[in-house]
Amino acid sequence: MTGRDRVRMAMAHEEPDRVPILLGTTNATGIKMNAYRGLKASLGIEAPERYIYDWPELGTALVDEEAMVRLGVDARAVLDRYPAKVYERVKARPPHDPFVDDWGTGAKEIEPGRWYPGIHPLAAATGSAELAAYPWPDMSDPSRVANVREEVKALSAQGSYAILGCPWLLFPFERAHAMQGLDAFLTNMLTEPEFASALLWKIEGLCKELMGHFLDEAGEELDIIKIGDDLGTQDSLLISPGLYREMLKPVHADLIAFIKSRTKAKVFFHSDGDVFDLIPDLLEIGVDILNPIQSGAGRMSDLAALKKSYGKDLVFCGAIDTQRVLPYGSPAEVRAEVKRVIGLLGAGGGYMLSAVHTVMDEVPARNILAMVDAVREFGNYPLG
Repeated sequence: MTGRDRVRMAMAHEEPDRVPILLGTTNATGIKMNAYRGLKASLGIEAPERYIYDWPELGTALVDEEAMVRLGVDARAVLDRYPAKVYERVKARPPHDPFVDDWGTGAKEIEPGRWYPGIHPLAAATGSAELAAYPWPDMSDPSRVANVREEVKALSAQGSYAILGCPWLLFPFERAHAMQGLDAFLTNMLTEPEFASALLWKIEGLCKELMGHFLDEAGEELDIIKIGDDLGTQDSLLISPGLYREMLKPVHADLIAFIKSRTKAKVFFHSDGDVFDLIPDLLEIGVDILNPIQSGAGRMSDLAALKKSYGKDLVFCGAIDTQRVLPYGSPAEVRAEVKRVIGLLGAGGGYMLSAVHTVMDEVPARNILAMVDAVREFGNYPLG
């Protein structure tokens, strides 16, 4: 069975030969560079250090094919790129200067090699005139998607792996944070709701424009398209369910409806934190796959309840703890966690294993390997 077969069966809530593995594909399922260096050293792999989106400040490795095969990853990602002019400008800036993207948002180096979002060009904005005057990015720049058609074509011809489309977009809620800063935007959602809503819809329109170009280039061969907005915290939501349904859910619904009008690919929605209370809403607007199932966050830790309540309708991706088990546990503890999670989420298909968000720099290579090798040990169907 190919990785593509395996992923497609799991997404159809059928049992393939084993639980699929999604790792090292996008920033939502990626491996940070320091952890990747350790992995390469452990495996004796000599491969150049490259970053996804050619974006070192993001810190997520573009994992080489030899490592992907050893990890047993069942999908390969097709990414877009920043406009060529952005790369030229970023590469020409003085060392350690802030990174600024095509939206005017950016990150500052808080310590050598570590970057954190800190540039918010609309931090003080509260009115429509400021939105009208802002120099919004050109989503029709052809250099953004110039690579997509050939990469999808090559993966489709090979036929071995599910094809995961991942245009780099901070989606409306997260992009609004980036434009204003988290505190300012959350405040505006309550005190300046017309402005906050206008900002969300402006961002969504630009996201939709780029998504259309990406899907045009990808054609009919995508299996999954990744979107997402971080909506949760360690033990609750960032905004109330009522505010989500009033202001943000219609934005997400419109974007997902647009995607589904253009592709048969399953919609993969990424949100960290405890989003248990919003799962019915996400299902209603067309989410097919939920990631990363932050198993240490609030009610998301009740994997049995997730499977019982939503396992027939929703595919789960993730759930292997990255706060405690992967960085600080022993390989035996990692194996036990993989066995536990597969036992709770894997029956009947509908589960793809990954770490909760990115494998962070602190995770040792032995634990990354223990995680994927445990899938081969405990993830074969029929389970048990």
